[in-house]
Amino acid sequence: MGKTRVVVTGLGASTPLGGDVASTWDGLLTGKSGIRTLPWDNLDAFPVQFAAQAAVEPAETGLLAKPQMRRMDRCQQFALIAAIEAMKHAGYAHKDTPGETVDPDRLGVVLSSGIGGLHSALDSYDVFREKGWRRVSPFTVPMLMPNGSAAHVGLEFNATAGIHALVSACSSSAEAIGYAIDMIRSGRADVVIAGGTEACIHPLQMASFGAMRAMSTRNDAPELASRPYDKARDGFVLGEGSAVLILESEEYARARGARIHAYASGVGYSADGHDMVQPPEDGRGATKAMQRCLKDAGLEPEQIVHINAHGTSTPLGDVAELNGIKGALGEHARKINITATKSMTGHLLGGAGALESLITVLSLREGLVPAVANLENLDDQVDLDIVMGEPRKLPDGPAAALNNSFGFGGHNVTLAFERAL
Repeated sequence: MGKTRVVVTGLGASTPLGGDVASTWDGLLTGKSGIRTLPWDNLDAFPVQFAAQAAVEPAETGLLAKPQMRRMDRCQQFALIAAIEAMKHAGYAHKDTPGETVDPDRLGVVLSSGIGGLHSALDSYDVFREKGWRRVSPFTVPMLMPNGSAAHVGLEFNATAGIHALVSACSSSAEAIGYAIDMIRSGRADVVIAGGTEACIHPLQMASFGAMRAMSTRNDAPELASRPYDKARDGFVLGEGSAVLILESEEYARARGARIHAYASGVGYSADGHDMVQPPEDGRGATKAMQRCLKDAGLEPEQIVHINAHGTSTPLGDVAELNGIKGALGEHARKINITATKSMTGHLLGGAGALESLITVLSLREGLVPAVANLENLDDQVDLDIVMGEPRKLPDGPAAALNNSFGFGGHNVTLAFERAL
């Protein structure tokens, strides 16, 4: 192939299932739901009354000082918490924690959000209307910027090779990881902090998605609301949180003796050219992204043992993606272990691709695929091997997996990971 191999050396997360990677992974394997009724006073005003809020509040982690938190949007707080965990996990020093150091000019950040600082933007406008412009925080613009999370992480770790924030709706953080792979392959950086974040569980967002009829309305049993591939699925569930992967060139990682959790082998992009929010029923855009990813990674369809699907629990989207998988992988698609972990975490929008990439890495490393939660009656249109009931063991030896992410606007991104042996 002649390409620099890229490896994953660190993982960090703050999700609806737990405040770190270990608790999130445990929740996935036990089928825990991070979805619950919202603690709002005026819930009767909303058609959807639940979401997947973060399991641990940023202030509870002790990682961020109060003055620091006041200058950050909630999505930025989640991003920095996940990045700190990921860098420590990779063996890098952080403040009082000893570890390796990296030349700032060889350290990059690519960290995305699909929406950015929604809470900061709307809360600041309320202050402006009620109290006047003098009471608006001077930090409002940095707090609402979609690139604010990447900037905070870059400042925290003094990354000067480049800080980037790609925005492509729900495929934003998958695209961020793809760009990070390219940064390392091109020689711009040896190490890249890559991932995504989102925190937009807000009345406006809930009202907008509710008006779109895109979200589940199972208010009587929110923990059962996200049910990809089930006959009774009726929409996605909004989630919040962050996930970060530390990517390095294999040469750099091995030279410092780092543990390699997986190879980040390739990325494929496409656009549907079809509709702003609905995918084509045949999944042709998804097919192209997967095919291009396989080519970029130098993989054959027969090497894929697992796919962490976008699987949002929407009636059209779930089946369209499976059609796309069949288009890309042919008959081998029927032999692949497919899961959809949004059934437990909810949909982190711009943070989803990073979280599900992290889960894909863990599945390869641990040899286990979490089962799709709440899948009671498989849709008649589903003819691929969905992991149901309990986690499924992957075969030993060489193995590769794909993670799919699709966003409003017709954005499609597929990432390929390989097991580190």
